[in-house]
Amino acid sequence: MFEGIADTTLAALVGLAGGIMLGLAARLGRFCTLGAIEDMLYQRSSVRIRMWLVAIGVAIIGTFGLIGLGAMQADTAIYLRFAWNPAASVIGGLVFGYGMALAGNCGYGALARLGGGDMRSFVIVLVMGISAYVTISGPLAWLRVALFPTPALNGAPLPGMAQALAGLTGLPAVAIGLTTGVALIALAFTSRKFTRRPGAVFWGAVVGLAIVTGWAGTAWIAANGFDPVPVESHTFSAPLGDTILYAMTASGSSLNFGIGSVVGVLLGAFAGSLIKGHFRWEACEDPRELRRQILGAALMGVGAVLAFGCTIGQGVSAFSVLFFGAPVAFLSIIAGAALGLRQLITGFTFAR
Repeated sequence: MFEGIADTTLAALVGLAGGIMLGLAARLGRFCTLGAIEDMLYQRSSVRIRMWLVAIGVAIIGTFGLIGLGAMQADTAIYLRFAWNPAASVIGGLVFGYGMALAGNCGYGALARLGGGDMRSFVIVLVMGISAYVTISGPLAWLRVALFPTPALNGAPLPGMAQALAGLTGLPAVAIGLTTGVALIALAFTSRKFTRRPGAVFWGAVVGLAIVTGWAGTAWIAANGFDPVPVESHTFSAPLGDTILYAMTASGSSLNFGIGSVVGVLLGAFAGSLIKGHFRWEACEDPRELRRQILGAALMGVGAVLAFGCTIGQGVSAFSVLFFGAPVAFLSIIAGAALGLRQLITGFTFAR
């Protein structure tokens, strides 16, 4: 690789570049999962949900373009290396979405707010990162493995929609992926209100391109480097825990893609908040609000690990390789968030 630069450091630099793009999209483009759900449910606006469609469509086209060009092998993508557990996608997504509503942000959104000076989000980031690691390798790990096993494929078919449809139809998986990406973008453009918002279109595309840079960069390093580097793209659950651990043990550990991604979002969000003139220090003044945010962050950490990704991880990165669990987990996240928002905004009332 590059003389004097470790492969893991190169992966972190790839993550940093894409993370900056994501941070700018959050602050300048208002790309936000919970905000999109709130707009759809309570403002009757689909603009930000359509930004997601553009992001997913661009990510799918770019990723399957890489596969078609031979720059990436589908079976090396981290989401396609393990068997899909539908119960984990549903339960993890519901738990994550409900926690996101309680916390007021997902992990990605919390990083973006922290980059703008919101210290409440610092608590969310810390708790979510620790909670994720408690579930990955801490006291909850044995229970997770027992209840939601995700074994390696060991020769089984890849858990991808494109590969499954290719087997049924005989069409190339790459063609199916590219067609799916184009169809999602076309669906986004069925709204005139959205097409009149070029900024929304642009920043949705930037998010999709950030995911593609992750796959392209890590695939290239994995193929040409000497150190074992996983082929991955952006997600914000375990990488939060990785970043916390690295901050405490940097002299005895190494960088990775996820750490670079986390730092990149912070830097991009900080730059975006300065450009917009929105940077200001904020803190939580209501203990009840802080308690709710801590609970929500803890639930997000657990839910993201069960679902094998967060809003960005499953909602865009896993979707970009058409992983079976991506739409299931993403819809479950939306359902969990809708439940949490209803509890917070209107409470639960039942007709007699």
